[in-house]
Amino acid sequence: MREDELHELAAGYALGTLEGEDLARFEARLRGGDAAARHALRQFEETLARLAAEAAEPPPPAVKVALMGRIAAGSPARQGDGARVVPLAARPRRSVWTTVLAGAMAAGIAAIAVGMAVSSRYERRLEVLGQEAATLKAELERQSAVLAILRDPATQIVALNGLEPSPTARARMLWHEKAGGLLVAAGLPPAPAGKAYQLWAIAGKHAPVPAGVFKVDQHGTGSLRVTPLAGVSRVDVFAVTLEPEAGVPAPTGPMYLAGKSA
Repeated sequence: MREDELHELAAGYALGTLEGEDLARFEARLRGGDAAARHALRQFEETLARLAAEAAEPPPPAVKVALMGRIAAGSPARQGDGARVVPLAARPRRSVWTTVLAGAMAAGIAAIAVGMAVSSRYERRLEVLGQEAATLKAELERQSAVLAILRDPATQIVALNGLEPSPTARARMLWHEKAGGLLVAAGLPPAPAGKAYQLWAIAGKHAPVPAGVFKVDQHGTGSLRVTPLAGVSRVDVFAVTLEPEAGVPAPTGPMYLAGKSA
């Protein structure tokens, strides 16, 4: 038998695909102790084992020991030891091929897991982009509302001056009875923990109406978008006090800013 033919039969035998006359010929060589046939078979079995190991996670040590034991079982008995040679045809020839299939399955599962991870990353990225788009949309709407207020002749522009707690503080209030307004402040000290600045609208002799709370950055700058105030038409005075950060229904803290409308 030519060497290339022998290797072809050994490969088929290792994969469990030999049938008929080819199977009978190769098994006859194995039973007859053909060293070349046994060596070729062992080479292909070891190659398949390596392929399985590369395609999947390393198997437990016991699996490797069992595999090497099965390979060793095919070695010819030593001469003179009286041991009986176990026919190789009797041992399961599909065990290595099963290992390869298991490795391929593990590789497929790993590919699915990687795909799911990539998909999850893209989903998170899309979610972030959606949130950014929503933020930009809200900012655009806010700027559009401010521009609408500025263009309306009925808009009041009120200057708020700093009082004793922070005399250098300044603020501007754009106010429209139906559209609401915008307060922009500067020079205020950062509010202590648990505190925030609160804007008040005062009309005539009525009690101050809370118009929202805001904080300032480390430079003392802050802003507040004010929605229309129910029951309030023209505002005579705007004022800012320091209050609990959740806001209060009536002023309790020191007044930092105040300004009269024209």
